[in-house]
Parts: sequence; C-alpha cells; structure tokens
Amino acid sequence: MKCQECDATLNIPDDASVGEIISCSDCGADFEIAKKNGSVVELKQAETVGEDWGE
Repeated sequence: MKCQECDATLNIPDDASVGEIISCSDCGADFEIAKKNGSVVELKQAETVGEDWGE
C-alpha cells in the first residue's frame, strides 16, 4: 500500500485488523484500516481527536 499523503510504502502487518491505526514512517500520517479481505486492505484517513479542556 502507498501512503495517501506522501506516496511512501506503508507496511501493514498480516495480523492487522479493521479499526487498527497504521502510521506512515515517512510523513507520520495516520490511517485507519476500514476494510480487510485477505490481503486486500482499504485505508481511510484516521480521525484525530483534539484535547477537550472541558469547554
């Protein structure tokens, strides 16, 4: 798989599961495994959760 941000190669472990977060080692972008069917993996941009300071 290629990183959607910087086109670097993403290493996705064989035992990775849906919902797991994969980080690009080159640019640091985070992706969530949306679907997995055997060796076919679909990634989506991981949602970042900001700090909630009680506001």
